[in-house]
This record gives sequence, C-alpha cells and structure tokens, in this order.
Amino acid sequence: MNPTVTYRDDLAIVTLGDNENRFSPDWLAAVNAQLDEIETKARGLITVGAGKFYSNGLDLDWLMANGDRADWYVQQVHELFARILICPVPTVAAVNGHAFGAGAMLAIAHDYRIMRVDRGYYCFPEADINIPFTPGMAALIQAKLTPQAALTAMTTARRYGGADALNVGLVDRTAPESEVVAAAVETVTPIVGKDRATLAAIKSTMFGSVVTALREGGRG
Repeated sequence: MNPTVTYRDDLAIVTLGDNENRFSPDWLAAVNAQLDEIETKARGLITVGAGKFYSNGLDLDWLMANGDRADWYVQQVHELFARILICPVPTVAAVNGHAFGAGAMLAIAHDYRIMRVDRGYYCFPEADINIPFTPGMAALIQAKLTPQAALTAMTTARRYGGADALNVGLVDRTAPESEVVAAAVETVTPIVGKDRATLAAIKSTMFGSVVTALREGGRG
C-alpha cells in the first residue's frame, strides 16, 4: 500500500503504508505530494503506519542498487525531515509499531509523538549497522532530546519500548494500539488554528540550525 491521506474534520491523517514503510523514491514523492496539499488545506497533521511498523526508514535495497544516486537520495530524506520539522501546522506522529533509523527520525521531526504502549520499538540502530549519522540527522535528534538521552539513543542502538521511550522523552505519550490515532487527534485538536505563516516562522527560528544542517546535505 502506498502512503494515503484521509481527513478527519480538518486534520490530515497520513497512513505511511502497511508494510515496513521504507523511504523508496516513489514513497518519498507520494508523501511530498500529500504535504503540498496538507500544508495549505489541513489544520493539523498526523502520521501513522498500519500493522507492525510505523517505518523502518531508509530503503537500503534501493540504495545498494543505486549507489551512484546516494547523495541525491539522502538529500531527499533530509528534505522530508526538514519539511516536517517546520511544517506550518501542528504535527503528531502516531507510532503504531516499530520506528527504526530514519523512521524514528521522521517521527522525532514531528511536534509530538504518541507511541503504542505494549509492542514495538523506537530505535536508532546506526551504531550496530555501522552507518554513522549525517550531521543533519544528528542535529535533528539532538534538538529533540536531552544530551544524555541523545547520547544513549545514538551510541548504543538501544531499542526502547513505549514506556522506556516515554521515560527518556523520545515520545510524549503512550496509548494502546487501538487508541494511538485517537490519542494523536486528542493531542493536536486543542492547538490547531494558529496562523500558518507565524507558526512556520516560529519553528524555522527554533530549528534554524537543524534545517541548515539537513539542507546542506552530505555526511560531513
């Protein structure tokens, strides 16, 4: 299943897919097309997976088969993170299952995160799979976590269940699987309605150095 968008009143709910929801070029293009509409039409954004995964992140099979386009691909991923980070409407990631690597980074780029309480892991596995963080990715994670939480999450590849993720600030709330989207709606509803340009400007100021690091691209 490709990413799809539905509306609940004026809230856009983007379902990332029903598999591992890896960031293939086609998947990235579909999400960006949806964001083009959401940024002007919706008053809030919720992202969620279906089934076992929120997202396992980078499409490593595509990347291995297209090594000559690696720089372009990483820049597309960085741009998606930046776009979510400074989105002109409130954003919530409803983490329904595993969020690994760039999938965990996508979630952390949102304003808020709600995670399934009973199953699924939130993990940055880069230290175990020998893929260093790009400067932009590192800046993104460090902007959202305390220094100690970022150090542990980034250098140990620890897998955090819902309760542990909540304890260290990776997520803001947990909920049963059947209530993750409802909890996301409950979180975002009271804060919709702010002026888009003002909200985008505030986020752009807050995260200016992160956006610069993401958009500069490369691995430093």
